[in-house]
Amino acid sequence: MNNTAQTKPNRIYKSRLFELVFSDRKELLNLYNAMNGTDYEDPELLEINTLENAIYMSMHNDVSFIIDSRLALYEHQSTYSPNLPLRYLFYVSDLYSAETRAANLYGTRIIRIPAPRFVIFYNGEEEQPGSQVLRLSDMYAVKEEAPSLELEALMLNINPGYNQKLLESCKTLHDYSVYTSMVRTYAKTMDLEEAVEKAITECISNGILEDYLSKNRAEAKSVSIYEYDEEKHMRQEREESREEGRIQGEIKGAERVLELTRLLIEANRFEDLKRATTDKEFCKRLFEEFHIL
Repeated sequence: MNNTAQTKPNRIYKSRLFELVFSDRKELLNLYNAMNGTDYEDPELLEINTLENAIYMSMHNDVSFIIDSRLALYEHQSTYSPNLPLRYLFYVSDLYSAETRAANLYGTRIIRIPAPRFVIFYNGEEEQPGSQVLRLSDMYAVKEEAPSLELEALMLNINPGYNQKLLESCKTLHDYSVYTSMVRTYAKTMDLEEAVEKAITECISNGILEDYLSKNRAEAKSVSIYEYDEEKHMRQEREESREEGRIQGEIKGAERVLELTRLLIEANRFEDLKRATTDKEFCKRLFEEFHIL
């Protein structure tokens, strides 16, 4: 297998803090051990194969690597999306394609590929359970008992108060969780740049991500500001979308009522019109009667 698989980037991508912190092989190995209950010690065992600068359906995979014939794909998300399994499918398809580029896929000998495991580390503001499995089959328009193609991604909530055992097993993941939570908290009461600067200073003073933040302060500050702005922008877009949907729903509802009123008046059914204003079930039956969708 190649040590590094690359494809041509299709847009500029700005690295995220999770990706930068765990670009250190030692830290990444510690995270893998914490996730799997293993005790590997040599970081050189990791075969990093992240597709550099590749974007798949607006998803940049933070890190992927192979160890002991297992493919681990780790992704940080501050926004919940039920479409993550499909985005992972697109990504891993290209990853396997890159890994087997020199292999004879039409031959009679089986080509062994590493077994994948998809993990999402979630630390968004929207309430989510400690852990949940997102399945590709949940996206199918037709539900099948035994789908021919399945992909499962484990989403772990790493906000403070969740998955304590995992966070205790990997200090860097714990520190990352504390730092991002601190930035979010401070940003509610002060300028974003000031909030990030304050969080960095306090974390260094308290031994939280101390090594990374001390050596890469400017980088951490820049990335943190970018991430928070991006998260805020996406949150505002979702809120605007929900508001637009609510308004459209109200408009549609008003149009249905006007149409029903017109038809009842034309049919001289004034008593039914009067009753429909106070009886929701009766009004619903009238909509069905007149085929008003």
